[in-house]
Amino acid sequence: MTSPLSVSVTDLHVTYRVNVDRRPTMSQAVRRLGRRQRIVHEVEALRGLTFDVPQGEVLGVIGANGAGKSTLMRTLAGILPPTRGRVEVHGRVSTLLALGVGFNSKLTGRDNVVLGGLAAGLNREEIAARYDEIAAFADLRDNAIDMPMRTYSSGMYSRLAFAVAVHMEPDILIIDEALSTGDAKFKKKSFDRIKLLCGQARTIFLVSHGLGIIKQLCSEVMWLKDGTVQARDTPAKVVAAYTRWLEVGDEAVATEDM
Repeated sequence: MTSPLSVSVTDLHVTYRVNVDRRPTMSQAVRRLGRRQRIVHEVEALRGLTFDVPQGEVLGVIGANGAGKSTLMRTLAGILPPTRGRVEVHGRVSTLLALGVGFNSKLTGRDNVVLGGLAAGLNREEIAARYDEIAAFADLRDNAIDMPMRTYSSGMYSRLAFAVAVHMEPDILIIDEALSTGDAKFKKKSFDRIKLLCGQARTIFLVSHGLGIIKQLCSEVMWLKDGTVQARDTPAKVVAAYTRWLEVGDEAVATEDM
């Protein structure tokens, strides 16, 4: 029996418009036409992506820097609108993109737990029921949870952001390199928590340059290259193809396509 879809993406395009100031040439400056010209460049971050993700799948997303991974995650999370195409998401989404996005540094950690929970669609009673577990997971000592987050170290900030996201009991969890934050102890705790979530029939998107983590946690892997899907298959097959490409370059891709 086929599982219902959590996410369906059809012909997804995302294009950034980048403003570039061009300095006047010497001749333009001499003729007193020396105003800077603003030129708009369009950068296609995603180009025609089409794929479905069934409920309960743990999909790893890999690729070089600039391949479009983070753009895709932000689009699935509803942060970036598609330039063209359609994205359908079925269920409550929790995100670990840039850790702490949506937090207010002037508020206390406790207040930001509430803020994060409300943003995830929980009511105050549901947030209160999860609060003690979130605070314990973040391991904020010496009443730090009641201090403004502007006083937090980057490690404290990351721990609380991670704790909030993984305790929202989402239908869909989107993780972009979040397992690389914190010290060794917290990385281990984070990995164990994600592994637990992977066993609860939740749909998870996991973006990571840590190919070992991808192979351990994911049921399928999708390789993005230049804003398109280069491959999607079992973790062993896709990671092997991607590793060959890292070593050899596009010759490896050409070989795979033959």
